[in-house]
Amino acid sequence: MNEIIRLSPDMELRLDRLTSKTGKSRAYYLEQFIIDGLEDVEADLDADAIERRIEAGTEKVHSSADVRKALGLDD
Repeated sequence: MNEIIRLSPDMELRLDRLTSKTGKSRAYYLEQFIIDGLEDVEADLDADAIERRIEAGTEKVHSSADVRKALGLDD
């Protein structure tokens, strides 16, 4: 799939500097930025869903004391 994006002159300059320093292509960096951004958004959505389940009482939580005890760290 091909998409067209518009970069501000400042962003384009920064991207060009990065490609000049590393020798990697603009396409490489744009793909990496999209992958990283998608992973961040997905992680945020997962965290929000977990928080809602905790608040609703449907997500099991453990105190640090219980975890230490279960792992045998309270000796």
